Amino acid sequence: QVRLVESGGDSVQAGGSLRLSCLVSEHIAHDHCMSWFHQAPGKEREAVAGVYSDGRTTYADSVKGRFTISQDNAKTTLMLQMNSLKPEDTGMYYCAVGACLWFPAITVADFGYWGQGTQVTVSS
Repeated sequence: QVRLVESGGDSVQAGGSLRLSCLVSEHIAHDHCMSWFHQAPGKEREAVAGVYSDGRTTYADSVKGRFTISQDNAKTTLMLQMNSLKPEDTGMYYCAVGACLWFPAITVADFGYWGQGTQVTVSS
């Protein structure tokens, strides 16, 4: 059973930066992707960034140029560098692991393992 634990969420002013981390309990040997999802209050969970096991990355249009997804060499820590934060970035951020057969297209249904989430609040 893969376990994911997110950290790094905080309250910041608009224009600020945060770095989220997700610790994965084990190295995953087979092809997979790891992603960050954002869930704003009262809205559905949406993918913001993903990385496939071959290194390919994908980003939602709303975060391109502001967010960067990365992994450590062991692929047991997933990071999300968030710059130029906006109030609309507020919400819970979840990391997830899944097969992502249609990468770079990724949706909630592609993922079987989820963390508990970390809260990001951006004030104007």
